[in-house]
Amino acid sequence: MTKTVFDEQRRKFIGTSMAVASGAAVAGSGLMGSAHAQTQPGSANSGRSTAAAQISARRKLGQLEVSSIGLGVQNMARTYQTIVPARPEMIDIIRTAYERGVTFFDTAEAYGPHECERILGEVIAPFRDKVVITSKFGWNIDLETGARGPGLISRPDHIKRAVEGMLGRLRTDRIDLLYQHRVDPQVPIEDVAGAVKDLKAQGKILHWGLSEMGLKTLRRAHAELPVTAVQSEYSMLWRGPEKEVLPLCQELGIGFVPWSPLGVAFLTGAIDEKTSFADGDFRKTESRFSPENRAHNLALVRLVKTWAERKQTTPARIAMAWLLAQKPWIVPIPGTTQMAHMLDNIGAAEVVFDADELQALNAALKNIAILGERLPAAVLAFSDVEAPVK
Repeated sequence: MTKTVFDEQRRKFIGTSMAVASGAAVAGSGLMGSAHAQTQPGSANSGRSTAAAQISARRKLGQLEVSSIGLGVQNMARTYQTIVPARPEMIDIIRTAYERGVTFFDTAEAYGPHECERILGEVIAPFRDKVVITSKFGWNIDLETGARGPGLISRPDHIKRAVEGMLGRLRTDRIDLLYQHRVDPQVPIEDVAGAVKDLKAQGKILHWGLSEMGLKTLRRAHAELPVTAVQSEYSMLWRGPEKEVLPLCQELGIGFVPWSPLGVAFLTGAIDEKTSFADGDFRKTESRFSPENRAHNLALVRLVKTWAERKQTTPARIAMAWLLAQKPWIVPIPGTTQMAHMLDNIGAAEVVFDADELQALNAALKNIAILGERLPAAVLAFSDVEAPVK
């Protein structure tokens, strides 16, 4: 199937899904365009009847119950550092996600920086008590200006001040799940856990987690203060967590939240041999997307498209449904700045693999070796870091 024909089928599929979800016809656009369901945001039940069934299932991250698919609020201030999305459209996407049953919204002080927290806080204010929100600390972000500095900061005093800023921007009195964005190699994880423990005692934090941490650090953190969730990259394109991180999460009863569940759009079929990345798009610096590696790695996209045809759905839904099928305590958080893609993503909850299908898909995946690194070396250096011993 050619890419042009496939994209046309995907547009038709998404358009149909949106029409069903909203109970009205909608105007679809190109693969990278936007489309909006005809809803009435002011109505408490607008769009919920049929569409909510797409994501009615709930999952637990530890003791925290969330929708089976969340929404990553990361690029809504700037997409891949090259595009500034329209704020009203981003607000509409978040609100519509909630109306469609999404109750799990993920952001961080580093996204924007600060601005994505402001966008999320503005939207969820009317229904704050009905959703779960997360944020993250740890990068060197100026607490007042949001300017990004070099390295990491997880000193206890800084964490507490950072959380105060988050609460203000998110317009709330508590953060449901607070992550350490990356492990600070200068600060013992016990000190970090102590700061979070103080914030929990004040009711400002309800749960905590870590992202891209070393395994020993996760064990130490969990022993000091039970960890609710781990957030790391995980998808058909990057299956690294399967070796050690997921087994450790299962052992400790910790939930897992995959970021980049669609392989930064690779698994949707939006990227092919002819795709060029703009200056500033970080994918341009990832060796897995170099022309020679990409030509090889597109075998994975062809596999996903084959299964999309077989299941009469979209590649995005196949990729996300595969993640959901791995463990009942995995909750992906795809991010997007386009309404059509958000509606497509949350529809993954409708796609179910039986045991034979899952076995066949997993067997096919094992035969595809992905070439290239998932991130530039300078960024990878911040992952799998172990905190110093206290």
